[in-house]
Amino acid sequence: MLKLLENESVFPHKYSYILRRINSFNPLKYGTSRNFINGSVSYLSPYISRGVISTKFILNRLLDQNYNLEKIEKFIQELAWRDYWQQVWISKANLINADLKNSQFPVTNDSLSKAIFDAKTGVLAIDKSILKLYEIGYMHNHLRMYVASIACNIAQSHWMVPAKWMYYYLLDADWASNSLSWQWIAGTNSKKKYFANQQNINKYCFTNQTDTFLDVDYSEFQKFKIPEVLKQTCYLNLKTPLPEFSGITIENSLPTLLYNFYNLDPEWKKNIKANRILILEPSHFDEYPICQKSIDFALKIAKENIPSIQIYVGEFKDLIKKYSIKEVYYKEHPTNSHYIGIEESRDWMFEVNGYYPSFFSFWKKCKKQLNY
Repeated sequence: MLKLLENESVFPHKYSYILRRINSFNPLKYGTSRNFINGSVSYLSPYISRGVISTKFILNRLLDQNYNLEKIEKFIQELAWRDYWQQVWISKANLINADLKNSQFPVTNDSLSKAIFDAKTGVLAIDKSILKLYEIGYMHNHLRMYVASIACNIAQSHWMVPAKWMYYYLLDADWASNSLSWQWIAGTNSKKKYFANQQNINKYCFTNQTDTFLDVDYSEFQKFKIPEVLKQTCYLNLKTPLPEFSGITIENSLPTLLYNFYNLDPEWKKNIKANRILILEPSHFDEYPICQKSIDFALKIAKENIPSIQIYVGEFKDLIKKYSIKEVYYKEHPTNSHYIGIEESRDWMFEVNGYYPSFFSFWKKCKKQLNY
């Protein structure tokens, strides 16, 4: 379980606390306990998603501690999944916003079950996890799978709106990991759908609940009708509460380093003198909305760890035009392909790029670079 320093929140903002979390994490326990709600997970995903740290940075820290790589392979794989989803997003671009390999079937609505949104499905572990998501912006990965399975495969909602609902509340909001995982559950990015029954949930969530709509044998899911409790859907009005823009100051003799929702790396070019701008584009957040907690989390990380950073709320083209900016640096990402300037690569764990139809074909290439 996660041990916190005195006065430390579940997801602190200070870079020193984040480094402490990496150093104190034991990846040996991860492989055997990760699927249980009290398992040894790292709680690093919000910092990876916001680009504060990279998967490569974490791997190098583990290598410095001389862990046996075979014994921590499950955790390295988990890091590789994040890079894999990003590579799919880079390769497929906006195609990941539609059914990628197969059409989802059956689909009876393009919304979200009201019982899921209200955390009143009647499955105690599920409802508790949804309330926790609203409270702290985090949900255990196994529970994300359970919720997605109920939404898509039991309530028969198309995956897109439920995926956006979950993304909206997650501090580790990563559209590639989120949307493509939901597609994997719904069978649009995999060979079959994912189901979990009550017995499975009881095992990993330490509950002993019975007589729920999931308290069935797996064979029954093939002919499952939507339970009454899940039939009512709700309209989601997901809007990003962007801060009010109060202006910035640009020194045109200096280069401009552009940070965004996916790049808040405090170590990036930290020793050069530059204009440091966190750009929040309304067009981006219209397409991928996030909640108040998520935007506040990103802003606090930026302000506490990147000296002299300024916040610009507006579109890239307007920033460049209004402030006559000439020399712009930024890190590559699928959401900023419209930026113009000097693009720098992110830190990938492995030199494996491009689209692979499955994670394990991608992982096979990655594993060769670990040399064990």
